[in-house]
Amino acid sequence: MQAIVIEQLGGPETLTVRQVPDPEPGPGEVLVDITAAGVNFMDTGARQHGPAGGTVPFVPGVEGAGVVRELGSGVSGFGVGDRVAWVYAYGSYAEKIVVPAASLVPLPEGISDEVAASVMIQGITAHHFTTDAYPVEAGDVVLVHAAAGGLGRLITQIAKLRGAEVIGVVSREEKVATAKDAGADHVIVSTGEAFVADVLRLTAGDGVRAVFDGNGEPTFRASMRALRRNGTLLYYGAFIGEVPTIGMRELPRSIKICYPAFRDHIATREELLAHSADLFTMITSGQLDVAVGGRYSLADAVRAHRDLESRRTTGKLLLLVGTPPSAQA
Repeated sequence: MQAIVIEQLGGPETLTVRQVPDPEPGPGEVLVDITAAGVNFMDTGARQHGPAGGTVPFVPGVEGAGVVRELGSGVSGFGVGDRVAWVYAYGSYAEKIVVPAASLVPLPEGISDEVAASVMIQGITAHHFTTDAYPVEAGDVVLVHAAAGGLGRLITQIAKLRGAEVIGVVSREEKVATAKDAGADHVIVSTGEAFVADVLRLTAGDGVRAVFDGNGEPTFRASMRALRRNGTLLYYGAFIGEVPTIGMRELPRSIKICYPAFRDHIATREELLAHSADLFTMITSGQLDVAVGGRYSLADAVRAHRDLESRRTTGKLLLLVGTPPSAQA
């Protein structure tokens, strides 16, 4: 099979198409023909620093969708030909992947492979950010960084569904319309720390209840200043810069800082199925719009990473690998 293999860490040029042996499922595992794989900032971090708990060479990519080809021993609940999606399974930039059955989610009618591959990380992340890490309530005013990006659009939409007023921050004027289409009530064009003054102006000096910030160090302290008393900063920029070291006495206005790790909120299969089912319902009911911002072949993975890191893209970037079943929505 063909796969993207990283043999040395570095820039996008290290993403190389290779012919590798087909994987075989072991006990409790499922072999899947991949149709679409999500491209994430996590992948660019793994490309530069190595995969979590692993070394080179490796096949990057941790989310995708496809069709079950073969079941390992002891697997129940899935059959050959079933459409499935997964999250946090390395090796998704390939034609085939072996995934633990416990990490697979069955896809309902109305959820295409492209949509599934777009939301397994970003969608479920947006869902647990806004329902568990900081349960958004009606009347809250929240700030969403990168509001035109794949994750930012979804956080904005779910926060609006829960009754919040959303202030979005984007890096370029041309991204304003995308953030507004996602439901942002106000959109600020800003890089660095310039957004704080506008946030305080829009909130009559009070600040916001919560900030969703995946920008890393450039906006970390500014996001703290944008919070009201007892507000919550949700930081999730692990692969895009170091966080400044701060002392407890430096925290202003009794704010709280949360690093909402996926595996702490989605720790069991039951939680994975519950969050994904709620997310799929939002999508099929038309409440949540999933935007694919770019489609690439495996051979174009280098370009996909360069486009993502340019921050000029909006929506989700996908690698399209195989041909999805004609029966899918």
